[in-house]
Amino acid sequence: MLDIKLVRKNPKLVQQAAVNKGYKVDVSKLLKTDEEHRKLFQEVQKLHEKRNRLAKEKNREEGEKLKKQLREKETKLANLKKQYDELLLTLPNLPKEDVPIGGDEAKNVVVRIHKEPPKLDFAPLDHIKLGQKLDLFDIQRAAKVSGSRFGYLKNEAALLEFALVHFAFQTLTKEGFIPVVPPALVKDEVMRGLGYMEQGGEDDMFVAGKDRLFFIGTAEHSIVPMHKDETLSKQALPKRYVGFSSSFRREAGSYGKDTRGIFRVHQFDKVEMVSFTKEEDDDKEHEYLLSLQEKLFQALDLSYRVVNVCTGELGFPTAKKYDIEVWFPSQNRYREVTSASTTTDFQARRLHIKYQEDGEKKFVHILNGTAFAIGRTLIAILENYQQKDGSVLVPKVLQPLVGFEVIQKK
Repeated sequence: MLDIKLVRKNPKLVQQAAVNKGYKVDVSKLLKTDEEHRKLFQEVQKLHEKRNRLAKEKNREEGEKLKKQLREKETKLANLKKQYDELLLTLPNLPKEDVPIGGDEAKNVVVRIHKEPPKLDFAPLDHIKLGQKLDLFDIQRAAKVSGSRFGYLKNEAALLEFALVHFAFQTLTKEGFIPVVPPALVKDEVMRGLGYMEQGGEDDMFVAGKDRLFFIGTAEHSIVPMHKDETLSKQALPKRYVGFSSSFRREAGSYGKDTRGIFRVHQFDKVEMVSFTKEEDDDKEHEYLLSLQEKLFQALDLSYRVVNVCTGELGFPTAKKYDIEVWFPSQNRYREVTSASTTTDFQARRLHIKYQEDGEKKFVHILNGTAFAIGRTLIAILENYQQKDGSVLVPKVLQPLVGFEVIQKK
């Protein structure tokens, strides 16, 4: 959440930032509630002081009158505090100053392009046709078993998934990342603490209703709160994790969009990076996570571009985000396959994650970045490495991990 001192000092900035991100908030109502709460809190404090004084004087009659008055004001104070907390939690994180302002992806700014898209001398197939020809996916049977937007990965596709996971873990553990396989379900208060449930965010989540547990949409959702209510030492920062998990999303609001194949599904696997760092290292850490993502996709020898994502495309807790978009030959355009984001101290405030420096406790800054979203990375490999005869070459860096160089029709 935002620091209330910042909101009091810059109400117009906070209101406009929310508008730029596409969220409706009422900063003036929050500040009015905040003022009423502070005023009543002082009144209650003074009444407590007076009650203590009457107790010392053994003035029971006046003490009983004051007790009743206190009870009424404390009830009102508790209600005001609840309203204040709820209103404060509706405010999204502020975008950083260098985030482009805009309502959709058309306003994203291209930072750089790596490697020009390949020029094929044949009409490229999309991943669905390639998957069918090479027996790599089974969408029909998945629909029979689980419904729409699910899929089975089969044969070489399944082996490629584990090769990608191994390659990512191998690369990132050498960088000092702590490997972890996190829980796939988190508590209600944890997901709320992450800042993903406000402004309709819960609509995109799968919930185990009986136990009120939420299926994670990325490993970040259960790695970040590992340090909930903890104070880390300055020497421990930056603290970096790489996690593998299945991820679950309803894809609310994407009806009719990318419904074919495995590009946008309800369940997919990811390798995710999470970093806890100091405020002054936030920008440097963000660029570092992005550089690692680029290193991975350069190793796969894919054409991609990096974009600075505009305000309207940022998530509720996100202050800045880079997307890596890989070239998809069948669509003749770039598509987003990973992102790297900073939530600054927004999630840390909600989850009470701090670090100690020179006797002072400060909120950490929390960043996250996808190493590989397996499904989309597989699509990128299939489409970019397809051959005229319908076969698909395997990127050289993955060949030792899968034990074959080409995927051919059975």
